[in-house]
Amino acid sequence: CHPLHVRARKPETLAITAAHRKDFGLPFFRAAWPAIGMGSHCNSSSVSVAAHTFAAEIPDFLTEEECKLIVHLAQLKGLQKSQILPTDDYEEAMEMIEISQMDIFNLLDHNQDGQLQLKEVLTHTRLGNGRWMTPENIREMYTAVKADPDGNGVLSLEEFKQLNIRDFHKYMGSQKVKMSDLVRNSQHTWLYQGEGAHQVMRAVRQRVMRLTRLPPEIVEHSEPLQVVRYDQGGHYHAHMDSGPVFPETACSHTKLVANESAPFETSCRYVTVLFYLNNVTGGGETVFPIADNRTYEEMSLIQNDVDLRDTRKNCDKGNLRVKPQQGTAVFWYNYLSDGEGWVGELDDFALHGGCLVTQGTKWIANNWINVDPNRRRQLQFQQEMERYAGAGPGAPGEWTVDKAY
Repeated sequence: CHPLHVRARKPETLAITAAHRKDFGLPFFRAAWPAIGMGSHCNSSSVSVAAHTFAAEIPDFLTEEECKLIVHLAQLKGLQKSQILPTDDYEEAMEMIEISQMDIFNLLDHNQDGQLQLKEVLTHTRLGNGRWMTPENIREMYTAVKADPDGNGVLSLEEFKQLNIRDFHKYMGSQKVKMSDLVRNSQHTWLYQGEGAHQVMRAVRQRVMRLTRLPPEIVEHSEPLQVVRYDQGGHYHAHMDSGPVFPETACSHTKLVANESAPFETSCRYVTVLFYLNNVTGGGETVFPIADNRTYEEMSLIQNDVDLRDTRKNCDKGNLRVKPQQGTAVFWYNYLSDGEGWVGELDDFALHGGCLVTQGTKWIANNWINVDPNRRRQLQFQQEMERYAGAGPGAPGEWTVDKAY
């Protein structure tokens, strides 16, 4: 695994030409850039790189014909609405969660000052029946359940103790949610890239392999290609492509063979490679809100009712924005190195989102490379996949992670 992170003082992008990619004096570039020029269709003479972060923009990674074909294959497969969380039976689901009222307060009270600020509540309300909550939404909810008698937007411990938590659940469950209110407003499908797939799908996977310089057995056993369509009004609020991995967390791909039970599960997406499949008439940029920040502090994402994660309202305030250009690829790492050549902690600076599409339609595709931070589980998974692959026609060898989607 490569050194994963670069820090610089300014958020400008760098133009890195083929002649000096290898000579660029940073470990990240030295490890990653020699692979970029190896793809048969990666014929651009320059690459744009965010100076203060890890996001690389590669023009002409896909041809126009390849982009159109991927869109066509997605349309033939059929797309479904993208949902972060189900919106039905919210109240019933919330009542099944066993947690005391005091535990809830302590969870929300980020700075442990005995009071709940609006931004503290906002950082933990993404479970709100799939709805993206704004400061205005929180104030409306407080008014509806009479949670904030003095109307100052701050809940003291005593005020919180007077509340019936079920009133919040009932309120959230009673709210009608429009697509524009959700964390993500788009449609998507999955396209198979394994053995026997369309030659273009195979070529894209091989190109990603050369770009990332990761072992074939890791790339081949990662998720298939996700194709996403954003219509006018579509968006995806800032998020992480993967989640933190704790001892009690399982990775979605390795849990199939690890035979271990775990209360939590995440996708363990080590690398993201995003492709723009068309030119967008208006909006639709990919934003990295804190790409040039020196430090990360969750509470700093919300200041004076401005939530930097809100891609419908505040994309223009993000530190780095990439404009959709057909054929361009953007790739980044979602995890830091553990210092021993393997995947370490989640990189908070990988926070990103899809800005509001103001005009036209936006088509993108995502290739995620899955690596379990638990090296033993990843190696066990790869061994099992190789065993399945060699089992012969009609045997379990027909099954792969790719086809599971």
